[in-house]
Amino acid sequence: MLKCSRPQHSGNHPLEHVLPESLETGRSTSSLSDEERAPLDVLGVGFGPSNLALAIALRETSHPRSGVHFYERHPGFSWHGGMLLKNATMQVHFLKDLVTLRNPRSEFTFLNYLHDRDRMVDFINHKALFPSRVEFHDYLEWAAGALADRVSYGHEVLRIEPAASAGRDRLDVTIGIPGSDGTRQIVRRARNVVLAPGLRPSLPDGVRESERVWHSGGLLHRLDGIPSAAPLRFTVVGAGQSAAEVTAHLHERFPNGRVRAVFAGYGYSPADDSSFANRIFDPVAVDDFHRAPHSVRDMLVDRHRNTNYSVVDNELISELYRIWYQEKVTAEQRLLIDHTSCLIDVEETAGSPLSLTVESLTSGEKRSLESDYLVYATGYRPVPPDDLLSPELLGLCKRDVTGRLRVDRDYRIHMEDGVRYGIYLQGATEHTHGLSSTLLSNTAVRAGEVADSLLRHV
Repeated sequence: MLKCSRPQHSGNHPLEHVLPESLETGRSTSSLSDEERAPLDVLGVGFGPSNLALAIALRETSHPRSGVHFYERHPGFSWHGGMLLKNATMQVHFLKDLVTLRNPRSEFTFLNYLHDRDRMVDFINHKALFPSRVEFHDYLEWAAGALADRVSYGHEVLRIEPAASAGRDRLDVTIGIPGSDGTRQIVRRARNVVLAPGLRPSLPDGVRESERVWHSGGLLHRLDGIPSAAPLRFTVVGAGQSAAEVTAHLHERFPNGRVRAVFAGYGYSPADDSSFANRIFDPVAVDDFHRAPHSVRDMLVDRHRNTNYSVVDNELISELYRIWYQEKVTAEQRLLIDHTSCLIDVEETAGSPLSLTVESLTSGEKRSLESDYLVYATGYRPVPPDDLLSPELLGLCKRDVTGRLRVDRDYRIHMEDGVRYGIYLQGATEHTHGLSSTLLSNTAVRAGEVADSLLRHV
């Protein structure tokens, strides 16, 4: 039966004992405690939903293993905090939480969270399969809070390399810890590293953020302190879900302002969330994808991009069109749509509005516009493993015929013969594991597969 209690810290769980070995490294470790000097069985980079799900899976295993810790560069748990818009809902079913598809009896299910928050009956009466983004973030924080002793926040992993004194058995991980007197560095030794550093905001080439030019990922933080009654002009570049949500939010939040949407298509494209298409996110689809030839993998990603990339929920498309049409009727146009258009130039001068040049893709006509703020809702890209792995370590990683990293079915990078440490990827595996690589849809199952592999190899 389902456990209906809040997850508790477990000080005597087998995974929470550290092996009594010393860290054999020439680097300074004087600032480390005795526990921190001990090599880890598993060192996790990042503590978003993917590694949070892994931490839970390792905690729930029946096979005792020791030395598991995660390092997160943010000062606390955060998941797209700048986009927790009050009207935004999740695009995945609530049962695709951190654990249910792997272990529906887990105490970390979304249902147990509702029970703990005394909202289960209310949620059922709400008849919602897709919770609000704010509520799901609260669920993630709730789960992360029960594993607070497994993660060090405000610690940024800077470099991963083979341990010089441990042959091909261990990895050294350099971690930066900011402080009032600058950033100090510590080195942790590990048998296995799981990379889940998350996604990086994607901006067009040459674009840099400023006080008035933003990426949508930090929207709410950027809007703090801007009076909602101000007659401001916003321009939003992009045609996906985030772009549509930002456009709707700005239009509502600034009733005296104007919001201009600029995108290359003729209109927002609806997301394909039909039942058969959604099977591309099923756990079994990962098996099919991984064993397929490269040409078939590329075909599947291309054919089903409209399940995830540059698409918008139909309900939101309808609402934006309703607003646009009603304003056209009343001749009070605050929502402006520049379709089949491209922003080709931005000039920013202190004390003046942004000067934008928008080009029509159909006629080639160029128009000069003014805007107070410019928001690029141009998506994200996975942080590449190459950013963290040393050149020596990358040289030990096998690559496929396209030059991309070979990643085994258990999400472990395929290494040269004789390498005994493991490097796992949660994210940056779309070319080997399919469209669910960076999405929540398969998080619970993926975490279980990584945990099983770690237990086999540790």
